[in-house]
Amino acid sequence: MKVLLRRMAWLALLAVAAGGALWLWGLAQAVRPPIERHTTIALAGLPKGAAPYRVALLSDIHFGNRAMQPARLAAIVDAVNAEHPDLILLAGDFVNGEERLESDPEQLSAGLVRLKARDGVIAVPGNHDHWPDPAAVRAALARARITMLANQAQRAGPLLVLGLDDAHSGHADIPALLAARKAAGPGGAPVLLTHSPAAIRRLPTDLPLVLAGHTHCGQVVLPLIGSLAEWIGRRRLDPHYLCGLVQDPGQTVVISGGVGSGSIPIRIGAPSEWWLITLVDA
Repeated sequence: MKVLLRRMAWLALLAVAAGGALWLWGLAQAVRPPIERHTTIALAGLPKGAAPYRVALLSDIHFGNRAMQPARLAAIVDAVNAEHPDLILLAGDFVNGEERLESDPEQLSAGLVRLKARDGVIAVPGNHDHWPDPAAVRAALARARITMLANQAQRAGPLLVLGLDDAHSGHADIPALLAARKAAGPGGAPVLLTHSPAAIRRLPTDLPLVLAGHTHCGQVVLPLIGSLAEWIGRRRLDPHYLCGLVQDPGQTVVISGGVGSGSIPIRIGAPSEWWLITLVDA
């Protein structure tokens, strides 16, 4: 009996040590510089013969946890600005918190205000931006001179950006967005920006480019097991829209894995990333 108890104690200690090592490894991966991913997409509706149009897509900043402190956000902003994008699109989840705001809106504003693009910076809300204090998030983005779209449309250079509010938190209103698109009038290549890809299957088929985030590309992806995000985050993820570049009939979808890491500041097997998308006339 004593031998069995000693073995069980050793196994428990090994399990704790392994868990601690995995946590430290995940934290180390979460604070690494995000991967800068590049793709070129042919988009109908761009002016004939126009120069390529470069769009930076970032999502899931989740400012304020151990993986997204001011210095790391500043480095990410510097990396984006160094590419001189024509437009910057932010696909939601700027803060952390469900019942209580866990991020400092003032520091978030100070970090994001340095983002620079010729045609501005446009954002949509994420689920965390809705839950604890949506007014504080909107005010923070306004101070950073970022336009927030929620089921609204706005022209930016040769594009008509359609900002669909977050489906995960129940705020996506596709009819309202389509009405905003109609009110904007003709012209501009349509690009839909949203946080969660949960609404993509309900979108009309005449939207050639959809940009989203939310999934963190699984965030913790283990061999043989796959993503733990479904259980850690209490959400089911559509495997078709889990991560990266997805080609559907008549539609291209880009799911950004995000630059932050949510409420749990670790990443394993799913590194943080942002996208530089070059749009050319189809």
